[in-house]
Order: sequence, then C-alpha cells, then structure tokens
Amino acid sequence: MRFLQILAGLAGLVSLVNPIQASTVVDPKIAAKAAIDSMNNAFYNPSEGRWSPDIAWWISGTALQAVLDYMQMTGSRDYLDQARYIVDKQKAPLPGWPQGGGNFRADSTDDTAWWALAMLRMFDLTGDKQYLSIAMQDEQYIWNYWTDTECGGGIYVDIRAMTYKNAIANALYIKLAAGLHLRTGDSHYLARALKSHQWFEESGMINAEGLVNDGLTQDKTNGVCFNNEGPTWSYLQGALIGGLVELFRTTLANAVIFSPQLTPSSTWVLTDYACEGTAAGCNFDQQSFKGIFARNLGELDAQLVARPYRAYLEHNADLAYQKARNADDTYGTSWAGPYDGSSLAKQQSAASLWVALLQGQDTV
Repeated sequence: MRFLQILAGLAGLVSLVNPIQASTVVDPKIAAKAAIDSMNNAFYNPSEGRWSPDIAWWISGTALQAVLDYMQMTGSRDYLDQARYIVDKQKAPLPGWPQGGGNFRADSTDDTAWWALAMLRMFDLTGDKQYLSIAMQDEQYIWNYWTDTECGGGIYVDIRAMTYKNAIANALYIKLAAGLHLRTGDSHYLARALKSHQWFEESGMINAEGLVNDGLTQDKTNGVCFNNEGPTWSYLQGALIGGLVELFRTTLANAVIFSPQLTPSSTWVLTDYACEGTAAGCNFDQQSFKGIFARNLGELDAQLVARPYRAYLEHNADLAYQKARNADDTYGTSWAGPYDGSSLAKQQSAASLWVALLQGQDTV
C-alpha cells in the first residue's frame, strides 16, 4: 500500500510559518458548538431545509456531517430534530435530476456520496434503519457507474456525460462501502471497497510526491489514462485518508499503514495553495476543502495511540480561533487570517476542524 507515501506527502499541504505565541487552549466542544450555532444563525434556511440554498447542494451535505459528528462525539442531541428535517426535505427527488428518484441520488456520484456518508452517521445516532437503507441505496447507485473498461476500473463522477473518473468520487466511495461493511457485516461491501482501493492505488492519481491529484485524463488515441496533474486539493487527501481508515477498521490488517512518516510541526498551517492567496481566491467549493481534510485526519489520529496529528490540528484550530474568527463566531478562508468574511463553506470547514479535535476524546 502507498498510504505511508501519502502521509509523507502531506508536507505539500502546509506552510512553515513563524511560531505564533500560544494562546489559552479553547475547549473544542465549546468552540465546535459555537461554530455550528453561528452556521445555523447565519446560513440555515428552514423553509428549504438546508444551509445557503444558493450555493452547491453538496456543501450542505458536508455541513450536516459536521453537525452529526459533533453530536456523535459529544452525546448531544441538540440538532437531531433539525437533522431529521433536513434529511426529510433533501431526500426528495432533485429538481434538476428527477430521474435519480430521490434519496440523494444526484447527477454526480460524489454529491450522492457526501449525503450517503451523512446517512451512516444518522444511523449511528438514531439506530433508525431507514437511514442505513438510504446509504445502501446510494452505494448501489454509485457503484452502477463503475466500469472496468475505461481506465481499467473506477467510478465516473459525472453521470450525465460519463467522461471523467476522478479522485473524490472514488475516495468517498471507498469510505462509504467500507462504512457499510462495518455496520452490516455484508462482505460484498468490503469486496467492493478493497477493489476500489486497489484500483485507486494503481490508477496513477497518486503522484510521485505521494499526493492525490484531481483525476485522470484518457488519451483518445490509445485509451490510456494518466494523472491529469490537477490541484492536490486538501479534501482529496482527506477523503482518501478517511477511506483507508474505514478499511483499516474493517480488516484490522496492515496496521503498519498507520505508522506516520510525517509528524506535522505545530507551526504548520493547512493551506490550499491553488486558491488561497491568489487573485481569484477560493470559490465556495474550495472554501469547504480544508475542513474535510481535518475531519478525516482526526479520524486517522484517533486510531493511533500516540495521537501524532493532535498537536497539528490543535494549532490550526487555535490559530483559526485567534486570527480568522469574527465576533459572531463566523470564520474566514485562511486559518492564519485575516478574517475575510463568512460563507457556509468557510463555516462548515471551521466547524469540521473543531469537531476533528473531538475524535477519540471523552467529551460526553
């Protein structure tokens, strides 16, 4: 497995800066709740049953994941009624893709996967099998877009055109299938997750630095697929880490893959260089990425006795709290600051960072 190489490549996602004077550590449980409450106050639309209906639907799915993870880690059920309402509203057939039939079956497999992963957490929180059933339907829906011909395997992300096999759709699928195996014991989910992982590892999307690029390009003359050298967005690394953590939990094998080759310095700041600090800046999708990375790195850290990534996550959270937070507990894009205004994408990213610190902690 190349997981060790992926971890070593994480240095490419962080910048070394001058150490900042340590502040009093903020209780992650309090900070996470404040971030979620601010997200609700600033961006939740009750009539639509989602946050910021004017931006991408999937971002509400990952925002819901942050809220559900907070409740799972803390024992709180403060937002459970809201979560149930959001699911009831959003599982309806999508206006732009009615042929999906609802239950989060969208015209892109990654959009479906974000919501399906949230359904696994809804099942964990409630024990209600309707949520597990939705996740199972979504898994099959996504798997329907796997083909063995183009690129030797993999899932298409773009259902309408079926022209692009990329990292995010396939990494999220690994996590979803492995998560379903954990909850059902059904071996066919594990078989699919392992097949997907093997294909991902051999696909060429992991570059020489051990980082995951955006996807594959197929040569139209010979059919060969190759790494498109797209940006190594933080969420691509995070999604694959999360999938491998779930695979580790299902198999309890290859434990060596979690021997860290890189222990991030407490002076490193997670940064998506492809957009942060550029003239164009980060769009709403890109503003969401770092929180997804933090969420999944927290899941990895919780599996390791030494907790080697804890200090790194704490530093980023403490820095964001001091430098990127407004008085109303909304957060900006760069966790090193300055605060540059709020959006749902920025807020769910910060909430996910704080929730990552609750992984494996006795906070109930």
